[in-house]
Amino acid sequence: MVVRDDQGYLLYLTLNMIKYVSLFVAEVESLRWATEYTKQCGWRRLEWETDAKEVEKVGWKVNWRIRNNNMVVNAVAKLSLSINRASVFDEFSLDLIPPCNMGKILAEKVNVALEMKKHYKLEVEYMFRAPDCIERPVLAVNGQFPAPTIRARRGDTMVIKVTNRLYTDEVSIHWHGIRQRGTPWADGTSSIAQCPIRPGESFVYRFKVDKPGTFIYHGHHGLHRTDGLYGFLIVEVAEGEKEPFHYDGEFNLLLSDWWHRPAHEQQIMLSAKPFRWVGEPQTLLINGRGQYNCTLAPGYATSNSSYPPCNFKGHEQCAPTILNVLPNKTYRIRVVSVTGLGSENLIIANHTMTVVEADGNYVEPFTVDNLDVHTGESYSVLISTNQNPNENYWVSVGVIARPFIIPPGLTILNYLPNSAWKLPISQPPLHPRWDDLEHNKNFTKSIFALKGTPKPPRKAHRRIVLLITDHLVDGYTKWAVNKVSLVLPSTPYLGAIKYGLKHAFDQRPPPENFANDYDIMRPAYGNATFGNGVYVLDFNTTVDLILQNANAMDNFSGSHPWHFHGHDFWVVGHGEGKFSEKDVKKLNLKNPPLKNTEVVFSNGWTALRFVADNPGVWLFHCHLEHHLIMGMGVVFSVGVDRLPELPPEGLACGLTAEFLMRHKHT
Repeated sequence: MVVRDDQGYLLYLTLNMIKYVSLFVAEVESLRWATEYTKQCGWRRLEWETDAKEVEKVGWKVNWRIRNNNMVVNAVAKLSLSINRASVFDEFSLDLIPPCNMGKILAEKVNVALEMKKHYKLEVEYMFRAPDCIERPVLAVNGQFPAPTIRARRGDTMVIKVTNRLYTDEVSIHWHGIRQRGTPWADGTSSIAQCPIRPGESFVYRFKVDKPGTFIYHGHHGLHRTDGLYGFLIVEVAEGEKEPFHYDGEFNLLLSDWWHRPAHEQQIMLSAKPFRWVGEPQTLLINGRGQYNCTLAPGYATSNSSYPPCNFKGHEQCAPTILNVLPNKTYRIRVVSVTGLGSENLIIANHTMTVVEADGNYVEPFTVDNLDVHTGESYSVLISTNQNPNENYWVSVGVIARPFIIPPGLTILNYLPNSAWKLPISQPPLHPRWDDLEHNKNFTKSIFALKGTPKPPRKAHRRIVLLITDHLVDGYTKWAVNKVSLVLPSTPYLGAIKYGLKHAFDQRPPPENFANDYDIMRPAYGNATFGNGVYVLDFNTTVDLILQNANAMDNFSGSHPWHFHGHDFWVVGHGEGKFSEKDVKKLNLKNPPLKNTEVVFSNGWTALRFVADNPGVWLFHCHLEHHLIMGMGVVFSVGVDRLPELPPEGLACGLTAEFLMRHKHT
């Protein structure tokens, strides 16, 4: 129990005092510390101070062990903590001595673990902005585009109140890469974990961040990510812990693509009959900034040389975010892609990058000249600023895996004290060709788990093979998985399954494989259907997911990055052609990387292994946002019966709303 005074400084705690008699546990007794508890032996006062910043709420867990060789000690201690509104510490220790000398008493060190709660308020609204120098409405959070960066430490409990200030749209926020262990209702997926937040209403997401890493949060309703609803979620190591690598400073790179056509119109086009394609994006953005009608590098073939040079003064909404560095330092760059349709390649001219983290998991460090980042993926790379300190250098982002005809996004690595607007002397670097599939594969196959990372189980209990194609379904152009195009129900799966609402979605299990004679090299053929059935997984079983790519109706097979909610998976293999039993022997069970997003390449397969140990209902889908809304996803249910009562706030729609109303009045 935590009690605060009216100013929030003094804390009284509930602790468990474990009594020992001759080193054996006799009993466990709960005692409450209070201001007016009197004891004949008096009190001893201890204080602890910190100069940390503002705190919202602190929870404490205390184990105090007292050993007495002669008798049971019934001692009570009082601890007063003076806290300057916060603590950045997650754990600290105190030596407490009981106030009474009742025989020979040994007070052992007490470990006091803080459960730090970080409170945020996020308001989602439309604002007029010009991210690429062309003004249009964007989705902003607290008046910012991109959304403000959220920072936490491993072990923190996040309490994030999201308020929907949109006039007509519903909204939800997904905490991408956070596994939501014990809080599946906070995953932020509309129609799966929760009802979307209606205009003018709020929803509080409460969840714990249980590991450090580079994560993001973004809209997960409709095409909101395409309108700019995204931001960084950075989880640092707990206080007293260290990263397995050194760096002197860090900065973030948020990569995205940008349309001048708003997301609402795009969604109507994708759902039209006949189908209307939304076209390719107009611009690539770096940290929410790009240049559509001017260029930072006039005269070079790698830029849009037909446009005039940009004459920025630095305050423009489309002026690049300059990356300021000092010479001869090591910097950590956290890189995330939130693109709606494409995948990207990052180059920092004249600098190599050492990859040390992927999707919030440490990897064996390896060095590259350029970095492939598929949408939904996150990386940390280290760079050394060991080049000529009198020059600045290009930071360039280009498109891979899709024939975009748009120039790279550019900004500048500024070696201080050089002027931020001193242009590099060389032309912007050249990216790999968009269709250089071997380059893409070689990069992906270079990623291995850091030594000491948990290894996958040797055998799987179940294998689900997912064929990826597009089809005409009742005259609509849709993506499908095993010839089923996902249509999300109006009742969230989590509540429907927990409360046995069998009419909320299709109770027939979806297919676990496709026909053996299906030719993946032919243009997509055969009939497909709409559906919203669920794969039910036995709790704590090991499952293999095989993503099988195939040609689409236009006889082209593109790459698809797939993201898994609620779990990390081991990437145990990639291959070309159709997956078969002979490929099982080739799977990497020695040091596969743990990730939450992984690509399946053109006309190939990707093998993923995971343990279904996180109760909830979880979406697994292509992270190309246009593909998800067109049906490229599946849903897994894991041990929902193990969950406690669900918070009703996120279930006030569809059949769960009716169920809760009936339940309330019975």
